[in-house]
Amino acid sequence: MSDSPTAPADARYSRVMLKISGEALMGDQGYGLHPPTVERIAREVKSVHDLGVEICMVIGGGNIFRGLQGSAQGMERTTADYMGMLATVMNALAMQSSLESIGVYTRVISAITMNEVAEPYIRRRAIRHLEKKRVCIFAAGTGNPYFTTDTAATLRASEMDCQAIFKGTKVDGVYDKDPKKHADAKRYETVTYDEVLAQHLGVMDASAIALARENSLPIIVFSLDEPGGFKGILAGRGTYTKVS
Repeated sequence: MSDSPTAPADARYSRVMLKISGEALMGDQGYGLHPPTVERIAREVKSVHDLGVEICMVIGGGNIFRGLQGSAQGMERTTADYMGMLATVMNALAMQSSLESIGVYTRVISAITMNEVAEPYIRRRAIRHLEKKRVCIFAAGTGNPYFTTDTAATLRASEMDCQAIFKGTKVDGVYDKDPKKHADAKRYETVTYDEVLAQHLGVMDASAIALARENSLPIIVFSLDEPGGFKGILAGRGTYTKVS
């Protein structure tokens, strides 16, 4: 295990995993990538990177292709999942391009070998990139079908000795029911891994939650639509739910 770096003075964590869905990159479109939205998220990442925080990222692929949906439409599940993994590589490359255009050195690291566009996943090399203050975007999930990008994010966060997973969503935390449908929905300040599993709160899938619990890795759920939200929460401000 590598030694985690000391947290910067104005941030609670020194190395974190940011997990966002592919849908977060769509903006108001129904499909694909919305470049201004990708750029906005890249600027959020840069604001945290500028604090001296080391950042890992995992981005889903649901804006391009979702394996479960392909499977539901009659496609063989393993093939559909591999197609979903390739979608995450496309999103990772888009985010890399956006980050590097604003001066943040970035590496896309793929669990499926594709040397022309991304590095293969080698743990020690990835840690070295982080130590050199490069953002590492882990693409292609775990490289295996039947595992989601939530599980991939938790696995990579554990391997990289991240101190927390930041799950950027459309809402500012975990609620007891959908706040967009129920005005009386209650937001949790904190919630345990077991409560998330028992109440099916939908933070991440069960295998990701179980892996985070096993490694005592807190999950911080916050709104990616809130400007400055990622940086604010790292400094101890803002609205979020902590799963621990």
